[in-house]
Amino acid sequence: MRAVATAIPDVKVLVPDRHADDRGFFSETWNRRTFDEAGIPHEFVQDNHSLSVATGTLRGLHFQLPPHAQHKLIRVVHGAILDVAVDLRRGSPTFARHVSVEISAEAWNQVFVPVGFAHGYCTLAPNTEIIYKVSDRYAPDCERGLLWNDPALGIDWPVSAGDAVISDRDRQLPPLAELTDIFEVRT
Repeated sequence: MRAVATAIPDVKVLVPDRHADDRGFFSETWNRRTFDEAGIPHEFVQDNHSLSVATGTLRGLHFQLPPHAQHKLIRVVHGAILDVAVDLRRGSPTFARHVSVEISAEAWNQVFVPVGFAHGYCTLAPNTEIIYKVSDRYAPDCERGLLWNDPALGIDWPVSAGDAVISDRDRQLPPLAELTDIFEVRT
């Protein structure tokens, strides 16, 4: 498995090896030693599986605050997504910047999003399924969100606001300028 830093080095793209033959394939999608060598935190406690039926389904931008903040490892097992991570670590040199990565079942890549980032994705194909690991349990009292199409973020989503399939809750999340709960980075 290869680990590649993105424009925000704490967000990483991982490309697992896939060994194929006439029966199908085998792939190791997570390995403690590989994550140790890449400096990626990896104490995952929960796996989540999501199906989005329509192309243009947008989920996010979500995050959890301490004490239940989450690292995430996202992979697509059917279809494709544009995966987005927004740095919410006040004091970070990349604060309020984002990384967008296309991940797909065909490319067999995955993305690691660390604590301190809002995360979301938009489906690029129908019936897209993702599986993602998180490093802490779901805690509704710590759950927060950021408006997916906040102009201050400059995210180039592959769908317009009028065409996005999105929950009412996600449409009503605050823009970055109105977020009161945020991560602090000590320098």
